[in-house]
Amino acid sequence: MRISRLWIFLAVLGPGIISALAGNDAGGTATYSIVGARFGYHMLWMLVLVGISLIVIQEMCARMGVVTGKGLSDLIREEFGLRWTFFAMLILLVANIAVTISEFAGIAASLEIFGITRYFSVPTMVLLIWFLMTRGSYKGVERIFIAMCLIYFAYIFSGFLAKPDWGFVFQQTATPHFSLDLNFILVSIAMIGTTVTPWMQFYLQSSVVEKGTQIKEYGYQKWDVIIGSVVAVVIAFFIIVACATVLHPQGIIVHDAKEAALALRPFAGNYAFILFGLGLFASSTLGASILPLSSSYAICEAFGWENGISKKFSEAPIFFALYTFLIVVGGAVVLLPNLNLINVMVFSQTTNGILFPFILIFMLLLVNNKRLMGHYVNSKFNNLVAGSTALVLILLTVMLLFATFSGQVS
Repeated sequence: MRISRLWIFLAVLGPGIISALAGNDAGGTATYSIVGARFGYHMLWMLVLVGISLIVIQEMCARMGVVTGKGLSDLIREEFGLRWTFFAMLILLVANIAVTISEFAGIAASLEIFGITRYFSVPTMVLLIWFLMTRGSYKGVERIFIAMCLIYFAYIFSGFLAKPDWGFVFQQTATPHFSLDLNFILVSIAMIGTTVTPWMQFYLQSSVVEKGTQIKEYGYQKWDVIIGSVVAVVIAFFIIVACATVLHPQGIIVHDAKEAALALRPFAGNYAFILFGLGLFASSTLGASILPLSSSYAICEAFGWENGISKKFSEAPIFFALYTFLIVVGGAVVLLPNLNLINVMVFSQTTNGILFPFILIFMLLLVNNKRLMGHYVNSKFNNLVAGSTALVLILLTVMLLFATFSGQVS
């Protein structure tokens, strides 16, 4: 019996882990590196709360996918009509274009650490990703993604190599710190926006639907989401710890993950530097593969077009055309001379944080609809966590906009 349950879990495993870990992408690594280098351990407590939000919100999406057998954009179209669907898709597309660019910026930055120019690495990775996604089956692609997720553990090793005072680290993690400093607010939005993103919800629900998970397998799918979310937060924790331990005491302010990796080298050694660089490459490549996929899934579902990576190009031409367009644009923009990649990454994560409450409101309305969900509607706890996440992001955004127009953000 136990063996059969294990096989069911392994069969269901994938969407939750891939979507959560892909959130620790190039922009995510950059954001966590900035958090550690600039604020030390002071924001680790916030990561715990964000982790709880991630588990609750991801589980909501997985549950909707299993119970309804439909993707998130499909449900938005059916329940709210084309106008609201167009609005939701516009939000997703704006956020995803910026994030896709940041993923290829991360690929370029990670390989430049090892002396490989972006003018070779980016076109090569665009072609490899395109070939993988347009020529593979869902199961084959998913296995490759899961294998790539294992490289994320490089961040954990780099965190240990930094040799932090673990007692002090855990003390700071359990002690809330907040500042009205507007850069703190900006980084807070980016930190939430890179951990719980709009695209993750569309990808996760569509992936669950394409995988064909049944209601009787929902318990296993829930554990897939929980494990993925916990591992993602643990990895983010170690990125912050590594930079907080090594860079913050030295007063080294980094602006992206490449700078963080290079700055780690003199203080934490070559191994930490190499592992951090490898982690950045893996996370950026996974993100560059998944982000455009989530857009293609969502837009095609929203307007009733054929979609799915298990289909042939001729069976889902718009799906694959959208995917191709997004990765080509993402790669091409990174090759523009004098482009400030740091601004692209920070903008992408902040955009995610600002836009996510709109998507979360749609999700809450859907998951509490008894006609759709039956007795699988949200619990009061889930509504409290998800609603609080939306409210906090809205309040932080209002504070940020006020600061921006009053000229106080530096």
